[in-house]
Amino acid sequence: MKFAYRFSSLYGAVYRQGNLSFSKDGNSVVSPVGNRLSVFDLKNNTSETLPFSTAKNITCVGLSPDGHLALVVDEAVLHHFHFHKPVSSVRFSPDGRKLVVTKDNVALLYHAPGKRREYNALVLDKTYYGPYDETTCIDWTTDSKCFAVGSKDMSTWVFGAERWANLIYYALGAVHGGTQVIRGKVQVPKDSEVKNVRYLQRSKHFFNKEGDFNNLTSASYHKDTHVLVTGFASGIFHLHELPEFNLIHSLSISDQRISSVVMNCSGDWIGFGCSGMGQLLVWEWQSESYVFKQQGHFNNMASLAYSPDGQYIVTGGDDGKVKVWNTNSGLCFVTFTEHRSSVTHVTFTSSGFVIVSASLDGTVRAYDLHRYRNFRTFTSPRPVQFSSLAVDASGELVSAGAQDSFEIFIWSMQTGRLLEVLAGHAGPVSSLCFSPVQSILASASWDKTVRLWDMLDSWQTKETLALTSDGLVVCYRPDGQELAVATLDGEISFWVPQGATQTGSIAGRHDLVMGRKETEKITAKQSAKGKSFTALCYSADGESILAGGQSRFVCIYNVKEQILMKKFEVSCNLSFDAMEEFLDRRKMTEFGSLALVDEGVGDGDGVQLSLPGVRKGDMSSRHFKPEIRVSSLRFSPTGRSWAATTTEGLLVYSLDGSMIFDPYDLDLDVTPASVRRQLRLKEWTPAIVLAFRLNEQALTQEALESVPHKEIPVVCGSLPDVYVEKMLFFLAGCLEKSAHLQFYLSWAQHLLLLHGQKLKNRSGAILPTIQSLRKSLQRHLDSLSKLCEWNIYTIRYAVALSKQRGQKRSAEEDEEEEEEEEEEEEEEEALSEGMHQASMEDIGMVV
Repeated sequence: MKFAYRFSSLYGAVYRQGNLSFSKDGNSVVSPVGNRLSVFDLKNNTSETLPFSTAKNITCVGLSPDGHLALVVDEAVLHHFHFHKPVSSVRFSPDGRKLVVTKDNVALLYHAPGKRREYNALVLDKTYYGPYDETTCIDWTTDSKCFAVGSKDMSTWVFGAERWANLIYYALGAVHGGTQVIRGKVQVPKDSEVKNVRYLQRSKHFFNKEGDFNNLTSASYHKDTHVLVTGFASGIFHLHELPEFNLIHSLSISDQRISSVVMNCSGDWIGFGCSGMGQLLVWEWQSESYVFKQQGHFNNMASLAYSPDGQYIVTGGDDGKVKVWNTNSGLCFVTFTEHRSSVTHVTFTSSGFVIVSASLDGTVRAYDLHRYRNFRTFTSPRPVQFSSLAVDASGELVSAGAQDSFEIFIWSMQTGRLLEVLAGHAGPVSSLCFSPVQSILASASWDKTVRLWDMLDSWQTKETLALTSDGLVVCYRPDGQELAVATLDGEISFWVPQGATQTGSIAGRHDLVMGRKETEKITAKQSAKGKSFTALCYSADGESILAGGQSRFVCIYNVKEQILMKKFEVSCNLSFDAMEEFLDRRKMTEFGSLALVDEGVGDGDGVQLSLPGVRKGDMSSRHFKPEIRVSSLRFSPTGRSWAATTTEGLLVYSLDGSMIFDPYDLDLDVTPASVRRQLRLKEWTPAIVLAFRLNEQALTQEALESVPHKEIPVVCGSLPDVYVEKMLFFLAGCLEKSAHLQFYLSWAQHLLLLHGQKLKNRSGAILPTIQSLRKSLQRHLDSLSKLCEWNIYTIRYAVALSKQRGQKRSAEEDEEEEEEEEEEEEEEEALSEGMHQASMEDIGMVV
């Protein structure tokens, strides 16, 4: 198994704080998410998280006009310059040659760095003084000669970026909030000489005319269209036309304050960011419709599950919502809000079209992904809080464990009736898991036992496994021949279900590296003794196990050797609590740590102190510093990636084969030159074998695409058995990205026809490869079927419209044409059914 997993994407969080920015073409929006940057492509409906992270949360982002350079400022450091105070705003000049950074009451002008790497990327040009309070915003003129700086002292200062004889600085008073440059530059006749320029106030407009005291929180102005958009603390935004201040549009988009507003280059789309709810919206004001609307979980995520084909990920959060994410686009396409309390566990059924969730509100709900509705609700005879959930391999039995009554409830998915209540545990049921091959349910409890229940033998306890400490999580190996249990003392024990014999254990407490909280009185070493794993998941081949819990690390262990193979650090964000082993001595005073002083919510309305005993906090009214945790882990069915729900969001790590040199059966004769030599001699099979031995993706793709279409059956028949699985795995990856769909489908079809029986004999070992191939084929089938259906209906409409353009015809002609139309429709339906049946047969044959 390969362990070179790299961070690939971040789901579940679209915006946290800071300013939004549009790309140069206006089709993508850049959003700061914690200490990372996410780019959302509005045209293709996809998202991407850039592969870098800062030490603390990002507070402001500046994009160069050409779109090739981004300046990111976190809470402490800009590039390698340490300002010792927070940076409030960053803005590039329109020509891209300079940039202004504001910190405290000072504005700093820098020469913008180039596209090449430099030793000293930022060179300070000039420092501007003037404001008496903290600076908040910057805006440039279109000619890049002047810029304006807004301050909290209700003043606006205009500075010259160049050496002006008649302009050193100019102050405008009685301004509260942000500043926008309305006119691009001053128009002066060429035949007149002007020594001094004076700005006069032409008009003054008020938003709070009704006296509701709704504070203005963000604003953006488009200089070409003269449109001003303003966001308020109540979630309402206004669109005005200047200089007449005519109201164009007004709408309420959220219940929380609008933290950031930005307009794209054309002025058609407006981006809004609401940090309180974690919302990111793009509004097209001319058509009054949403272009993009995403929102993450309000609180932490509690559980996740992959669909059987690996196309979707479902997550459940403490906000009571169940969200489904598309792994190809990284966006949420449906949200279920029926639960009234925290969702503790979610899972897919074997069909992949039903989601089941358990909640603390005492209900277990089943959702249909075809109609996006809650079609089953399972309840207990008396109200309980469900803390665990499991669905059997057939999808017929649904089980949930209670944390207050210590019982397990079994329902029928088909009828919705309660079948049985299993009693026997003396503590809360923390985890449930069904065997993949048998109707046996494993339950872990705080009573230091794991019980195996036989669903076919009168619901009786088949075996009882005695643990050394409280059981936290239990999971089966994909073949059902082994059971892994994580306990409160930080150990992972492995058991054989038949006979209840323990085969080994892993003491992973030392691998859970923990830091010291700012409020703790003990050291990190002592605090680590109470930490443990709370999430386990076997790999697709069952050789490794993934473990995570009350730590910022996720560990991969080898089950057979019982050793640590690799550790992944899911976050290095120092804005979280307990990230460092030792506290900062500079914050220690004779009265205690300065970190214990609650500074309140900052930019929000009012400053409220946190309540004693509150650990998760309320993001809308209380200030809190969360602690990084891993609540759930899952390997994808394809084995190419794994996902983890953490405090930051849903993190996905995947294998990138193009960045890893991993040859197979390497020899001195295996070189790229030898592969191309065989291709020139038209020796297709030796060339493909050499390419797979070298295991370079670009070279293997070149070798495959050089084979003529007529020679594919011959090459597939002569390919050695050891390379058939490698070929199928490579085809699954090519089908996701390549445009040569029919070409690679022919390879897959002939490989499965000629080697299907041999592959069937070892189907368990190649299951991840088959799942990956099925995922790629299903995605193409969904996209092509929608396009074909749309074309068929469009052709029918065009034909019917063309026939109605003639003159009024007799009833006999109308009857004849109706008969012809019915015959044509029958032929088209037969053709579409034949195409659909053929495509389904191909996919069925591949699966």
